[in-house]
Amino acid sequence: MASVEKFQRWVDLLVVLLSRRAGATFEDLAREVPGYRAALSGDRTTVESTKRTFERDKADLKKFGVPIDTLGNDGDEDMRYRVRAAEFYLPYLAVVTPRGRQEPEHAGRWKYNSLKTLDFVPDELLAIAEAAARARQLGDPGLSADVESAMRKLAFDLPLGAVAGAEPRIVQPRAAADPATLERLGEALLHRKRVRMTYRTMESDVEGVRVVEPYGLFWSSGHWYLAARDAERDALRNFRVSRINEPAMVDRKLATADYEIPDDFVLREHARTRQPWELGEGDAVRAVVELRNDTGAVMAAGRLGTPVDDSPTLREFQVRRVDAFARWLLAFGGGAIPVSPSSVVDEYRRQVAGTAEIYA
Repeated sequence: MASVEKFQRWVDLLVVLLSRRAGATFEDLAREVPGYRAALSGDRTTVESTKRTFERDKADLKKFGVPIDTLGNDGDEDMRYRVRAAEFYLPYLAVVTPRGRQEPEHAGRWKYNSLKTLDFVPDELLAIAEAAARARQLGDPGLSADVESAMRKLAFDLPLGAVAGAEPRIVQPRAAADPATLERLGEALLHRKRVRMTYRTMESDVEGVRVVEPYGLFWSSGHWYLAARDAERDALRNFRVSRINEPAMVDRKLATADYEIPDDFVLREHARTRQPWELGEGDAVRAVVELRNDTGAVMAAGRLGTPVDDSPTLREFQVRRVDAFARWLLAFGGGAIPVSPSSVVDEYRRQVAGTAEIYA
């Protein structure tokens, strides 16, 4: 079985090779694959050792059927490596029954003899169907379309119709936005009218009256949000629509606008840059995170923050939802640890302890 470090190198290597149609030199790989970055040191012994690691990784991936091509003559500086996306196939999928493995009926048609067959037992097949049903219930049109596309592709190999009538064990989705609320907010936005509403905060779950100037409605992380200026706080905030009650225009004279949306506000950019922990209407806290390894996932996470005092391992994040931020860090398995403030550190430790208790 491959070690975690080796598997991470394989994944990072494939990501780089599949993203470059013309291929990549070893120097390109050393810059973009964290596991080969030591080759940039210039030390001859280190460079040769890293190259040998790369050659072993390349040989292992070829054994799994990954078509890695070598372009150029061995030893040339411009020798490149390439994986053609059109030739990179997933293993065949099949269902295992008590009588043993069953090959897909069409397996003999295609002559990909180097490909392995990935087996599923019936319970795993049911889990796929349940997961698809759960994803559809979240109400995100884009996600639903992706689920349907994925299920059509899987159905090419797997008899998913056999579990279509099974009763999924599904946890009900979180509260959805009220269509009437969306309609009223949309009308106020269209006519640039201030809105008075009651809002239940995500942080304290306390309900209070707010007067806001709507800037736009956007969908993120399975929820509708209202981007609006909070008149009392004189600040731009994001309000989850499912937590808004009794929205009403302060002034019903639709011919006269109550406010103007700033010229530099672009809803598409505002929605695109929102991370789950940034969503909310409370004041943001400054959270500092230490990056403890250089895997591709941790490095990508670090790029979402800003450097702290030019430190190569510290990143700063603006956090409104501490619980969501702690859950996100938890996914890196100790590779990204919060160091301040205490509210973020304590929540992270609480979630680590709770997760460890579940799997004890």
